[in-house]
Amino acid sequence: MVRHGGCTLLVDAGLGTLQKLAVLGVSLAEPDVVAFTHLHLDHTAELAPMLFSLRNTGIGRRKALTLLGAPGFRDFHERLRRTYGSWVEAEDYSLLVEEISSRPVSLGPLVLTAVPVSHTPQSVAFRVEDTETGKVIAFSGDTDVCAGIVTAAKNADVAVLECSFPNERKVRGHLTPAEAGELAAAARVKKLVLTHFYPECEEADILGQCRETYSGEIILAEDLLRVPV
Repeated sequence: MVRHGGCTLLVDAGLGTLQKLAVLGVSLAEPDVVAFTHLHLDHTAELAPMLFSLRNTGIGRRKALTLLGAPGFRDFHERLRRTYGSWVEAEDYSLLVEEISSRPVSLGPLVLTAVPVSHTPQSVAFRVEDTETGKVIAFSGDTDVCAGIVTAAKNADVAVLECSFPNERKVRGHLTPAEAGELAAAARVKKLVLTHFYPECEEADILGQCRETYSGEIILAEDLLRVPV
């Protein structure tokens, strides 16, 4: 989640999203935009529960909610609507469902740009830039090594990159710590946050493996982590 200048952007909504927002004290009335990097279950599983929850008038949502995804997202949302019917339809607020391409999208003081990456045909990374200060946050989503990550994270103040498996357990479509570090170094990222750890990472020296290719600050993500930018 990115919060700045009165705008709240949520990137993906996998399992646990609603519970963690509740722990943080963030009402579902707050997010302005939910942007999805791709359509896999671990990144979209709580979209339907979120829309269902927003039918509770006690939440008090009145402002519009925008859902953004790569080409194919509108069809994905329509299939959810056909499955759940009125239970995922907006009542007291406007719901906008948009597909995002390479054209930057203005979100108040922020500009969101999608960059295709190597995971599924619809996978994108996001580059979020503050138009006033020029500060940049990048989110890889799921990806393998590709030029798109370097483009999305170029000179980023913070880059949140997936790191699903240790170096010795490389899986196609995902990054290892050394690969994430190499991409961050190529993009001249100031601070690297590694996330999306599969169980295979628990016994590995993820930090040490990333240090092989990246010399900047590295943070291993944990639930409820806050990173000021």
